[in-house]
Amino acid sequence: MIPRLARIMDALVPAHREATELRERLEGERQRIALAGGGLVDQAAWRTDTERIAGLKKAIQQGLEDIARLGVVTKDLGLGLVDFPHLRDGRVVNLCWKHGEERIRYWHGLDEGYAARKPL
Repeated sequence: MIPRLARIMDALVPAHREATELRERLEGERQRIALAGGGLVDQAAWRTDTERIAGLKKAIQQGLEDIARLGVVTKDLGLGLVDFPHLRDGRVVNLCWKHGEERIRYWHGLDEGYAARKPL
């Protein structure tokens, strides 16, 4: 499953990064205009960025749905983190995988997160 998940994340992580950067740029432009009491906007660039964000959002949503169909829970697209529910020593825990790792090597409790990862 990791190779399939890795392929999905190979597309999702950069798409998420690009969408975030574009949204931040547009928000910075909004703030600049508000602070200046108005101003000119490059409408073509604004439209291009807005359309790109919409396309990225659609691709990200599809990728998240593909991951969910695998039975995996996406935790952080910025880091490429996902969790797999798993029964370990009689209790349900999360196996934790980060984009770029070749295999699952960590786990954490359901009430813990990435910072509490423990080696398998």
